[in-house]
Amino acid sequence: MAEPTPAHPQLPATEPDAPTPKTLRQAHNEDLPLRFPVQFLLFAALFATSASAVELHIQFGALERMLSETVFTQDGRKYIKGTKADKCNFAYLEKPHIEGADGRLRIRARFTGESALDMFGKCVGLGDAFEIVILATPQYKDGFVILGGVSASSPNKSGYYIRRVCTAMSASIGRDFKYPLAAEFQKAIENPELLTAYPRSIKDFRSTDIRVSQDALILVIDFQVTVK
Repeated sequence: MAEPTPAHPQLPATEPDAPTPKTLRQAHNEDLPLRFPVQFLLFAALFATSASAVELHIQFGALERMLSETVFTQDGRKYIKGTKADKCNFAYLEKPHIEGADGRLRIRARFTGESALDMFGKCVGLGDAFEIVILATPQYKDGFVILGGVSASSPNKSGYYIRRVCTAMSASIGRDFKYPLAAEFQKAIENPELLTAYPRSIKDFRSTDIRVSQDALILVIDFQVTVK
């Protein structure tokens, strides 16, 4: 009687090596269970990338809201002189609109100003209202998105008063716009209401490049997430 042919040993199945993220590094935690909930898999999928960097696109509509939160904070206005209570001596910008212009940001806004004396209930002096165009180069520094190389001009007006206004606007916008991108990103990733069983921390957040497209501000970012 013929002996049965011994079965060939079954080799363990091998899987192709998964692409290793080059910039988004996720720390290992030995206490993590082998089975993850669906929510965690979705969360991890957000960071599964084989690209050399992660690009964050901030569309101009969102950038306008950032500008409103940091600069146009007084009923949608940015006062560079006086306050809302001043009747005859004030200057402000309002209604900002952002677009791209040859790799820079172009901000169109409405200027209204008075430099006058209140005489018997009437303002006597200089005053005008016109469009201002502000050009700026976005930069990333110490966790903040800031504006550098700011210049302002009026496409339809000229004169001494207009030049003074534009000079003041250039200095004010460049000084006041500081959006805390690193802190806001950290707050979003570490939000305790998301995936409550898996606390997260983020560190080493940085931006290696920043540029302007036709519809967005683009930052190339790198950071490390630790899941606890």
